[in-house]
Amino acid sequence: KNKTEKYAEKKKRMMCIELKKEIIEKHDQGVRVVDLAKQYECSTSTICTLLKQKESIKAIMPAKGVKIFSKQRTSIHENMEKLLMVWLTEKQLAGDTVTEAIICEKASGEPFKASRGWFKNFKKRTGIHSVVRHGEAASVDMKAAEEYLKTFAGIIAAEGYIPQQVFNCDETGLFWKKMPRRTYITAEEKRMPGHKPMKDRLTLALCANASGDCKIKPLLVYHSENPRAFKSYKILKEKLQVMWRANPRAWVTRQFFVEWVNLVFGPDVKNYLQENNLPLQALLILDNVPAHPPNLEEDILEEFKFIKVLYIPPNTTPILQPMDQQVISNFKKLFTKHLFRRCFEVTESTNLTLREFWKDHYNIVICLRIIDMAWQGVTKRTLTSAWKKLWPEVVSETDFERLEPEAAVVEEIVSLGKSVGLDMDEGDINELIEEHSEELTTEELKELQTQQHTEVLQEIGDAEEAEEVISTSEIKEMLGMWEKLSDLFQKKHPEKVATGHATALFNDTCLTHFRNILKGRTKQTTLDRFLSKTPHSKVEFFLVPMIVFVTKGT
Repeated sequence: KNKTEKYAEKKKRMMCIELKKEIIEKHDQGVRVVDLAKQYECSTSTICTLLKQKESIKAIMPAKGVKIFSKQRTSIHENMEKLLMVWLTEKQLAGDTVTEAIICEKASGEPFKASRGWFKNFKKRTGIHSVVRHGEAASVDMKAAEEYLKTFAGIIAAEGYIPQQVFNCDETGLFWKKMPRRTYITAEEKRMPGHKPMKDRLTLALCANASGDCKIKPLLVYHSENPRAFKSYKILKEKLQVMWRANPRAWVTRQFFVEWVNLVFGPDVKNYLQENNLPLQALLILDNVPAHPPNLEEDILEEFKFIKVLYIPPNTTPILQPMDQQVISNFKKLFTKHLFRRCFEVTESTNLTLREFWKDHYNIVICLRIIDMAWQGVTKRTLTSAWKKLWPEVVSETDFERLEPEAAVVEEIVSLGKSVGLDMDEGDINELIEEHSEELTTEELKELQTQQHTEVLQEIGDAEEAEEVISTSEIKEMLGMWEKLSDLFQKKHPEKVATGHATALFNDTCLTHFRNILKGRTKQTTLDRFLSKTPHSKVEFFLVPMIVFVTKGT
């Protein structure tokens, strides 16, 4: 054989880390070495060598999506790429443009320098997409925006849409427990052991029409499905003023967004149009982010097919997206104002200090009430004026000129803050509002990575329902089905990165529970077999000294 054929054959034999772990797991479940060798088309010596290294292999946690683990790749590379994948997912979900240069710059650091070769291999390993090769994308923003304005005007004229029928929706992050950086509350939280700032984030999808008289119930995504405060306040999620959904990253996913369109947006818009005797047609304006499926119209239920969807081109959101034109900023300032007012009212009418209120009496239920007040407080004038760039005809000059300055809201927040003993100024408040959109730090990325597992485990621990007994055969059947399904997802689904993250998350948070049950039963079975096959005299020989030792030790 020539060198090329030998190399191709060697490369074909390389095992990905997931495959090695799969073989180890099957062996732990009782599959024989010879059967594993046949199933995976390799020698028994290869399987034995792999099993000898199983503890070190189990300890390896490659970046999600990384398929090949070689000796040249150190733990530093692995840790860096794991965090890089978390960061990339955050950027993609936020709809941000990411270039090769930006990724290489993010990945570089002592002692590693990201090169073009590394990027090429990283892209191949992880299957990342939507990466702009060169950095000229931003330069076409204005041109794309100008073209879109013509397209939008043409659609409005052709279909005869009026402001009441045209809606815009956009997502925003909200760090609902953040205080301005210079306050003693923030300083104290940073010193607290185990403080997890990422846990304080939630994501909101806000939506309203161009006439500003129809606000849709927001979609809210949090990291916990059933927060502890819900039990204390006996909260029914169906009656909340938001549509409540949860995942470990508190991100709006495609599934959540489609559910919101069919369960909230569609019914609300239909009722609004019928109550106002308006034609049953509507247009929903969205930006191009992964949470907004390009084929969303296909997923809309039959009774809401009167809703059409129009997407804003990439890199034009800051210029054209109505919700980005001070609506979200205004909402966050109103949220902060109502929060500080709550702090003032509670500390004034009780013996609680601000620290005590913040630590023990400000929870997600109180936050939801404040979110509702802030969203209701966004005025019709603010919502209408947000369309000035995309649809200037719907905004009267008098309304735009009479728009209440946000500076007044900020002044009120500062005044309330000082009333409860916080030292801050307008700059601190504006900085706090901007922090909601800040890029995550390395520490926050690490926290976000570990949070996926801890939150689900905590909820399992808090569950009051009795655990249903499941047989060993059922567990094995379930694990087998999952292996087949995950393989199909990886092979057939076009979104490799998103699918990789989703399957890895499900695998880690859900199936680990059943694998641990199986592992415990396997150990128990082994012990039972030993006891049943060993003569009583030998059993006593082993157990009696152990009992004596334990008793003396106690």
